[in-house]
Amino acid sequence: MKKLLLLLIASFAIGASSFCQVQPAKQEWLTIKTPNVRCWECKKRLEDYMAREIQNNQSGVLKMTINMLSGTTRVLYRTDRTNADNIKTSFNNAGFDADDMKATEDSYKMLPPQCKRVEEGGGPKKGKPCHMDPQYQ
Repeated sequence: MKKLLLLLIASFAIGASSFCQVQPAKQEWLTIKTPNVRCWECKKRLEDYMAREIQNNQSGVLKMTINMLSGTTRVLYRTDRTNADNIKTSFNNAGFDADDMKATEDSYKMLPPQCKRVEEGGGPKKGKPCHMDPQYQ
């Protein structure tokens, strides 16, 4: 009788553990308008800043790709660790606008002139396309 009871408890424990499997965290891509990331220097600055977020496993940011021609950045992140507003705030802290959120004033002031907003004289200069890799110009 004891053996039967032990067998019953063991089989129940094994069956119950299969129902308690940990599900992997959901990952999502977020597309952010980054209008003042239009040159290689801006791209490098944002990538360097966000590299710390990506290396920090607790931040939830997994990957980032920047499209300078369209002025957008795609970010892959874990939804259980961060959200869109936190990611945009990171961009703002790096000195860049993200969708409708403006960069923090102190960080923005530290950007080189070509990385400033177009309405403030930033962006590509005539005859100097800044979206092209400098090593190929």
